[in-house]
Amino acid sequence: MRLSVVATPIGNLEDLSLRAARVLREADLVLAEDTRSARVLLDRCDGLAPGSNDQRRVISVFEGNEASRIETALDAIRAGKKVALISEAGMPGVSDPGARVVKAAIDAGAAIEIVPGPVAAIAALVASGLPTDRFLFVGFPPREAGARQEAFGALRGERATMIFYEAPDRTGATLADLAAAMGGEREACVSREITKVHEEHARGTLADLADRYATTPPRGEVTIVVGGAIATAPFVDVEAELGALLDQGLGPKDAAARLVVKTGAPRRRLYQLALAIQRAKGRA
Repeated sequence: MRLSVVATPIGNLEDLSLRAARVLREADLVLAEDTRSARVLLDRCDGLAPGSNDQRRVISVFEGNEASRIETALDAIRAGKKVALISEAGMPGVSDPGARVVKAAIDAGAAIEIVPGPVAAIAALVASGLPTDRFLFVGFPPREAGARQEAFGALRGERATMIFYEAPDRTGATLADLAAAMGGEREACVSREITKVHEEHARGTLADLADRYATTPPRGEVTIVVGGAIATAPFVDVEAELGALLDQGLGPKDAAARLVVKTGAPRRRLYQLALAIQRAKGRA
């Protein structure tokens, strides 16, 4: 039993690999986020080599019906059919439907065959010129302004390069919120229409990019890459800070949790130190 998870081009059909084309040609059943775009892609596969599967079926699997399609997929896999899963573009399950189908197939004992291909997040990361040794894929941020601002605030101290997907009409607001949360001087890049004719990578600070797209949204699919926080090591008198937090009524566990964020020190070590300070205060 096997499920083939196939990455598809994110814009340029020439990025379809020979292996992906073969797997899709041979599939008895194709689970597709969008059946119309899937037909275009399958026609492309059939054009690359003769012998297309005339019995191949294509059924839709999108966010609204993914759960209900799982049994159909599993029935085909159990029957020994060749089943392929694709999204409209890129890798299924990465900010696209498919993750639940993959998990269900694993739970059913099926092997998972990954057929890799283009991924907008990685392409944008490399094109940004920002550090690639450590990165965090965030995906689409919350649509509601308050939730989005809270999420960005929680990422303020993130040292890794961050990658976001965003809709064109929300790009300006998202950049403004990123600048407010992380500082307008933070380096960033807005990539759009990756692999397509009008591919563009706009690099600059968050403040500059927020101004650029404040009133004129970018066209096409957008990926935002933001540089991580610069490492700083300000002196922190850990014992004094823990003592002050304990004096405020916090327990050792909560006091340690506060300083984990501020110092980056191991939580267990801070907790043990807080316990020692608390015991010392009790004897004083």
